[in-house]
Amino acid sequence: MNSESTTYSPIFRIMHWAIAICFVLLLITIFLRLNWMNKNHVAEIIGSYLTTYTDQSLTDEQLILLAKKIRKPMWDWHVYIGYALVGLFSIRLLLPFVGQMKFMNPLQKNISSKERFQYWIYIVFYVFVAISLVTGLLIEFGPKIWKQTTEEIHKLSIYYLLSYVVLHLGGVLIAEFSTHKGIISKVISGDKK
Repeated sequence: MNSESTTYSPIFRIMHWAIAICFVLLLITIFLRLNWMNKNHVAEIIGSYLTTYTDQSLTDEQLILLAKKIRKPMWDWHVYIGYALVGLFSIRLLLPFVGQMKFMNPLQKNISSKERFQYWIYIVFYVFVAISLVTGLLIEFGPKIWKQTTEEIHKLSIYYLLSYVVLHLGGVLIAEFSTHKGIISKVISGDKK
């Protein structure tokens, strides 16, 4: 691929950044749920406040239930962003059929080992994204007996997502400072310069 002639269409740039923003927002909601908005942490704060400043107390189960209610609006955003990502991912999968954002074939003979590696990474990433989206939809709309299993699979998403973000950003920075100078500005503005 000649980096000097590479341009990114408006559709490519819009899809790239819309998907990237969804991933960042999803990671923020996951981070909040695992840390500051963790149900046990929030329940502990509520329980500590009640015993210190009031004459009231709640059982552990009541504190956890209250903590879940407090963080529910934040977690609803995770679900809404997930729906947006389902729509964006569906559009992304359809775009090659209208001549936009074609998927690169890692089995081509005339590509370098580096390109072959990159293309395989993208395929693996798209498969994992599909699994995450399907399990997320099953958590929301699937049979209740599947909920625990699909939640366990869905929770593994954080590992591939963080790994991919690090790999992607690292690859972009390496490309920017070596063979594909200007790639970052091209993905932002679409310019060849």
